[in-house]
Amino acid sequence: MQGAGDTAKSFLGVEASLSGRKWVGPTADIDRHASAMAQQTGLPGVLCNVLVRQGVTPETAESYLAPQLRDLLPDPRSLRDMEKAAQRFLQAIKNRERIAVFGDYDVDGGASSALLLDYLRSIGLRATLYIPDRIDEGYGPNAPAMANLAADHDLIICVDCGTLSHEALAAATAADVIVLDHHLGGETLPPALAVVNPNRQDESGDLAHLCAAAVVFLMLVEANRQARAEGGATPDLLAMLDLVALATVADVAPLIGVNRALVRQGLTVMGKRARAGLVALSDVAKLDTAPSSYHLGFVMGPRVNAGGRIGQADLGARLLATDNPHDAAAMAERLDVLNTERREIEAAVRAAAIEQVESRDTSAPLIWAAGDNWHPGVVGIVASRLKETYNRPAIVIGFDGDDGKGSGRSVSGVDLGASIQKLASEGLLSKGGGHKMAAGLSLTRDMLAPAMERLSDLLEKQGAGTAGPADLKLDGMLMPAAATTELIEQLENAGPFGAGARAPRFAFPDVAIGFAKRVGETHLKINFGDGMGQRIDAICFGAMETDLGKTLLEHGGKRFHLAGRLELNTWGGRRSVQLRLEDAALAQ
Repeated sequence: MQGAGDTAKSFLGVEASLSGRKWVGPTADIDRHASAMAQQTGLPGVLCNVLVRQGVTPETAESYLAPQLRDLLPDPRSLRDMEKAAQRFLQAIKNRERIAVFGDYDVDGGASSALLLDYLRSIGLRATLYIPDRIDEGYGPNAPAMANLAADHDLIICVDCGTLSHEALAAATAADVIVLDHHLGGETLPPALAVVNPNRQDESGDLAHLCAAAVVFLMLVEANRQARAEGGATPDLLAMLDLVALATVADVAPLIGVNRALVRQGLTVMGKRARAGLVALSDVAKLDTAPSSYHLGFVMGPRVNAGGRIGQADLGARLLATDNPHDAAAMAERLDVLNTERREIEAAVRAAAIEQVESRDTSAPLIWAAGDNWHPGVVGIVASRLKETYNRPAIVIGFDGDDGKGSGRSVSGVDLGASIQKLASEGLLSKGGGHKMAAGLSLTRDMLAPAMERLSDLLEKQGAGTAGPADLKLDGMLMPAAATTELIEQLENAGPFGAGARAPRFAFPDVAIGFAKRVGETHLKINFGDGMGQRIDAICFGAMETDLGKTLLEHGGKRFHLAGRLELNTWGGRRSVQLRLEDAALAQ
C-alpha cells in the first residue's frame, strides 16, 4: 500500500484542477489487490478498490460489508474504572438516589446526557440535567456549579467533560462523581469515584476513537450486565443507538471498528422515527429520505449544536432527551432559528478571520486568527473552515476584553489536543485541552503571540505545514453507464463514511455538459454524458463562489473530467443517480 511519504502520480493527468488540486487515484498496489478481491469474491471492481483502501481483505470483505455490533462491541470492562462506575450507577438506581448529569454543550455531550436520562426514565427515574453556559461558564465542570449540584444530589455523572477538571470536581464534596469522557487525560486524574475514559494516559489506546456517547453506552451495557445478574431491570440499549450514531458522526470520531457498527445500527434505529427529538429535528430540516451519516454530520448535528453555540446551552440535550412530541417540535423549531442565526454570525467572523490569515504566511505550520467580540460559539466552526481551506491546523480566538476563548481543528496525522495540553502545562495558556483533531483553549491577550509561536513550532515537529492544497483522492474512473443505483447501494454497504473513512470518489473522464444552471445564489446543477446515451445529473454546492462554478456554467462546449461522490436522489418516489460534484478539470 502507498506510504505517507510516497509521491503519488496524478490521476488522468490532472496536476491542477479548476479548484487548484492535484487528483490522485488508487496506487498500483491497491489496483492489484482490488483486482484479486474482485476475482475471489465476485464484487464489483470499484467497490473492491474502496474496500482494499480501507484495509479489507477478501477473507474479511463479507463481514466488513455487514458489520455486526455483537462481533465488534468491546468488553466494557476493558476500560479502567468501568465496573466501579456501573456499580455506583446501579446503587443510585436501587436506592433511588438523587442523580445529576453534567454534560458538555455540544452534540456529543447532549447525546451522552440524553442516553443517561433516557435509561433512567425507562425504569421510572428522573435525573437533573446541567449543561454549562458556553460564555458565562465555559467548557466543562466549574467549582460553583459542582458544589451546588453536590448539595442537592448524591451522584453527579460528568459526560464528555471532567477528565481535566481537578479543582471543579474537588468542590463536589457532598456527592460521588463519575466521569465518562473521551478527551485526552493528564498525568493525574481528577478526584472522582471513577474516571472512565479510553484516552486516559494509563489506557492502551485501543478504544481511543470512541466518542463520549459511545463510552456512556458501554457503561450502560456494563450496568445491564450487572443488573441482569441480580435480576434487575435492563432497558433496551439497542433502541438508544440513534443517539450514539449522531454523537459519533457529529463529533468527527473516525468511522472505524466498532464505530462503523454503532453508526450503521444507529441509522437503522433512527429510520424507525421512534425518538421524538430526532423526528422533530428531521421534520424541521425537511428530510424526506432515510437518514445517512451525511445528515447526522451536516443537517442534524449543526442544529443540535446551535443551542450551545449561540442560544440556550441545554436546548440540544433536552431535545434529544424528551419523549414529548409537542415539546420536541417547539425545541426543534427554536434550534432551527438559532442555526440560521449561527450561520450569519459565522459568516462575519469567517470573513474577518480569512482577511487576517491572508495577511500572514499561509504556508506556515499553523493558521490562526483572533479578534475582539468574535462569538465563542462559532470560533470552532470557523477554525474548521480555515483548516479545510488551507490544509493546516487552525486556531480561532475571540477576545472579550483581555480574556480570549478559542477553538482549534487539526489535519490528519497532527495531534492538536496534545500540543494544546502541552502549552497549558508550560503556562502559555490559561487552560487548554482536547483530542487529536479538535481542541479548546483560554488565554489572555499578552499570551497570544508567544502561545501561537510555540504552538506553531510544536505542530511543525509533527509535520504540519508540509502539505499544499489537499489532493483530491479518487477511487477510480467510471463511465456514466456504470453509475447505477445498484452500484451506489453496494458502495453504501462499505460505509458509513466520514472521519477516518472517506467517502468513495470517482472521476468521469472526458464528458460533455448538456446543460448548466445556477441553483439559488451559490449552487450549480449540471447534466453530463459521454456521448454513449447515458446522462447523469450533478449538483455542486457553493460552486458559484469559486472559479469551478463559473467555468462550468460558461463551459462553451468544452469537455471536462468531473469528480465527486455518487448518491441516490429521491424525488416524487423515484430514485435516480446523482453526482455530488466536487471538482473538475479541462479534458486535454
